[in-house]
Amino acid sequence: MSGNVGDLSQKQKDILEKFKNKVKDILKPEHDDYYILRWLRARNFDLKKSETMLRNDYSWRKHIGADTIREDYKVPEVLQKYYIGGFCGHDNEGCPVWYEPFGYIDLKGVLQSVKKMDIIKMKVLQMEKIYHLFRTAEEKKGHKAAQIIIVFDLDKFSMKHLWKPGVDVMCELITMFEDHYPETLKSSFVINAPRIFPIAYNLFRPFLSEETVKKVQILGSNYKEVLINHIPPQELPTHYGGTKTDPDGNPKCMIQICFGGEVPESYYIQQIANLAGFTESTIGRGSSLQVDYEIKVKNSAIRWQFKTDGFDIGFGVYRRTKDGRQKAGEMEAVMATTRVNSHLVPEDGSLTCKETGTYVVRFDNTYSWARGKKIFYQIEVLEPDVTDLQMPRSPSQDSDNSFYDTYTS
Repeated sequence: MSGNVGDLSQKQKDILEKFKNKVKDILKPEHDDYYILRWLRARNFDLKKSETMLRNDYSWRKHIGADTIREDYKVPEVLQKYYIGGFCGHDNEGCPVWYEPFGYIDLKGVLQSVKKMDIIKMKVLQMEKIYHLFRTAEEKKGHKAAQIIIVFDLDKFSMKHLWKPGVDVMCELITMFEDHYPETLKSSFVINAPRIFPIAYNLFRPFLSEETVKKVQILGSNYKEVLINHIPPQELPTHYGGTKTDPDGNPKCMIQICFGGEVPESYYIQQIANLAGFTESTIGRGSSLQVDYEIKVKNSAIRWQFKTDGFDIGFGVYRRTKDGRQKAGEMEAVMATTRVNSHLVPEDGSLTCKETGTYVVRFDNTYSWARGKKIFYQIEVLEPDVTDLQMPRSPSQDSDNSFYDTYTS
């Protein structure tokens, strides 16, 4: 049995019910059997592994802000204009089709214009939109489209697209899709694959699950005939063998599918020119740098800015759970460690410390056994001015005391 809704063995049905009972504390009303079965299929109906996967996803969603990202996040202009891809049409069963003309992306230009996290959040936003579309489509049409088709167009793909920082980002995105949006892919078609495709595939293959690999079809020169067997002509762009065009007649449907292009240097984020006031440090290979900050006032902010020379670095913020040095896994993760391309785009940001205690800003190079990293950083603690709040409440404050409580409780 496939493990899909309507195609479950009795054993799979029993596991489904047990699974729902085990994770009921984190399930939401919109999490129907279509959604829940994704996690079971992704782990071959192993109850324990599926639960671990879903709970890890629950924590990740809180960290990345996935539940509110459709309202909260605005994609940077440069990504809207130059990051390739887009949904266009549906397959024979009503599943949305995403086109990824990867050979047209200027990876270096993109990664010099935005932080890596912007790309990750853009992809999260896209996935949250498609999951929302799944739900609304069912409400409108009574039809459940729970998966997508992806067409990877490798026309113009070359060795420049195997630039390591760009490949690293792609691998991180693949891991994110596998870990947090499992079983969303119905099938994938690779077209216009160049001779170097086996090299590229060898780089990405370790990050793909076996189930995903089974869904990938590499097509030859007759790809248009194959695509039209899966996608109705009126839903398939003329460029790919169908009859669909933009209103202006463009056969590539570029209103819906971005074909990228070279990113103008005007979008590039300027490097830090003046390092006065920055601390310079070298983090040895396989090592980390922990910088402690004692937070004495609730809702103080830690603000940072840093860059590295030549290579990326891991970055996170933690809160000690006891006195003395602790490993990252022993501390409370306020902002879990992620690898950032601070050698391409300087990192800056801040967070609010909701509790007092010792906070640790951690630069992580433990994953690199080949080289040390030189880092320049500037970190400061900003305390809120609560002087005017240390006073009895007035009647007007009693009517809305959330701000008062925040700083005086």
